[in-house]
Amino acid sequence: MALEKENPDSEQYKIHEKWMAEALELAHQAASYNEVPVGAVVIENGNIIGRGFNQPIRTNDPTAHAEIVALRDAAQHKNNYRLPNSTLYVTIEPCTMCLGALIHARTGLLVFGAAEPRAGAVLSRPIMLDSEHYNHQIVYLDGVRDSECGDVLKEFFKRRRLAK
Repeated sequence: MALEKENPDSEQYKIHEKWMAEALELAHQAASYNEVPVGAVVIENGNIIGRGFNQPIRTNDPTAHAEIVALRDAAQHKNNYRLPNSTLYVTIEPCTMCLGALIHARTGLLVFGAAEPRAGAVLSRPIMLDSEHYNHQIVYLDGVRDSECGDVLKEFFKRRRLAK
């Protein structure tokens, strides 16, 4: 279920922007390893409990997407695979694998920056969160710092094309 868009001047929206800035820093870290620049943080009670950036190439792990890495880190921090009071901030719309992990973790809120028209599973392709058959419903907010999040990806792929 989508959250209603908040006023960009509100205190709550500024908090969302603050955490998305943390995720953007992690996206830049991914790019420094020549990984697709996606970053994610898991927040609970105003603190980061999990961090992740894309690293499937570096780790030879096809599941090492930013969201999965951040969820694993948070679960280790909490010593629990369930994260019901958490918010995951990620720079791009999650894919089906990552969305499934968010559902299984019982994540409370998903906040993402840029849409992912090819593989995004929240708004862009199979709109999975609208399905009523899941045993957990995730509330989401999209478009937080979307231009910055999208630009990081565009610049990365532009550099990659030029390098060929």
